[in-house]
Amino acid sequence: MTMKSGAKHVQGLRDDRTVFINGERVSDVTCHPAFARSVQSVAKLYDYAGAPENRAVMTFERPGGVRANRIWQLPESYAELVERRKALEAWATLHAGFFGRAPDYIGSCLSGMYMGLDVFEAYDKDRARAFADYYAYARDNDLYLTSLFNNPQADRSRSAANQKDAFLTAGVVDQDSQGITVRGAKMLATGAITADEVLLASVQPLQPGDEPYAISFAMPMSAKGLKLMSRKSYEEAAPSIFDNPLSSRFDENDAVAYFDDVKVPWERVFVFKNLEMCQKQFQGTPAHAYQNYQAMIRLSIKVRFLVGLAHRITEINGVIGMPQVRDILGQLAAESSMVDALVAAMEAKGSQHGRYFVPDRPTLYAAEILTQQLYPKILNTLRELAGGGMTMLPSSVADFRNPEIASLIERSLQSPTASALEKVKFYKLAWDAVGSEFASRHHQYEMFFTGAGFVIKGRAFRHFNWGAAGALVKGILDGYDLADELGPVNK
Repeated sequence: MTMKSGAKHVQGLRDDRTVFINGERVSDVTCHPAFARSVQSVAKLYDYAGAPENRAVMTFERPGGVRANRIWQLPESYAELVERRKALEAWATLHAGFFGRAPDYIGSCLSGMYMGLDVFEAYDKDRARAFADYYAYARDNDLYLTSLFNNPQADRSRSAANQKDAFLTAGVVDQDSQGITVRGAKMLATGAITADEVLLASVQPLQPGDEPYAISFAMPMSAKGLKLMSRKSYEEAAPSIFDNPLSSRFDENDAVAYFDDVKVPWERVFVFKNLEMCQKQFQGTPAHAYQNYQAMIRLSIKVRFLVGLAHRITEINGVIGMPQVRDILGQLAAESSMVDALVAAMEAKGSQHGRYFVPDRPTLYAAEILTQQLYPKILNTLRELAGGGMTMLPSSVADFRNPEIASLIERSLQSPTASALEKVKFYKLAWDAVGSEFASRHHQYEMFFTGAGFVIKGRAFRHFNWGAAGALVKGILDGYDLADELGPVNK
């Protein structure tokens, strides 16, 4: 089997998918200024994975000697889980963790679902067969899938079935022997414009009466009737890589997806009108653990990148030798190391799920809660370290074309460790990571990518071993008594 190349992925995006932005339909997302560079960044992921020198890290051998991308690997041991993680780290390094929904996210989700295939079989053997076949298809074609797991934000006090529009949320409007017809919207289609296909499901709890929305299926982005409404493109607003090195290349984009009576064949339907199975496909299988374990691996790289920015800020500003600055850097170093340690702990404390080895869920949920709080704190620390450095910058790369302005830049933007050009280049990167509109989106994204705070704290509550903690308390309490102090009490 030949690994999927970047060129093949780009060619696959020229499939007449329906994408709207700035009031118009996009004819070709691969060359549109809102998406072209991000498309190329995704292509580079595939080229990296398929390069002969990266074969050992990025691929694994399937039965028959066939090699596949490690995002589809199903680890059966701690050692295999660590090997898989190293591949995910290598991919995340290429985008410094700024592709939150890179191909390894839903690849990890589907792999986790497959590890729990027995849950699908107990629910419906036909749906289980459909999912198993699809997993093999996605793996063999190294598909890039995005996800549609959330319902549109409308009246949050009402269930999906009780909204003013019965098909505000994507649900089943019809069915026949060929499949189901789906109508309505879902969010957030992060990365959808550069993806091959989409997995639609519901992670939000549904209520009795919501059965038409209790579905799970996968479809090509080019499916007839599937329409994507893109948010503003930060890439389009960042024509210069020098001025916006992150937003110009790693704007994975977000979109609202509308299913305008999309026909989904039964062989692509994995859950059908079943409230319980909608939750079980994630929580009853290793899917939720694997997809969010991937997210924590990616975030560990992103935090490391931000901490690297902090260190360089202090060098450029000539303050790295100050004790109070080293105190701040030491705190950042400890926090970055903590994220790495949590990832390692998920692996070390992992357990068998049948034949497969699964990261530890309590540690995963602890990591989600702590990093959700940590990300804004790191951004604020970077702002404090930089002061005016991130805003006292030339207006654009065009300033360097004017000799008079370039000369002024050279004289006014000095640093003890960098030339004026190096300083400007660095601070343009720092601002794009911390203060730009692109950075603000990432701030919001990292605060909610696994759910609102109360949601992930609820998961931590449910999965923590309260019995063991309570036993410790009871053991100490049982070790002494009032009679030990007072002796026998005469009545």
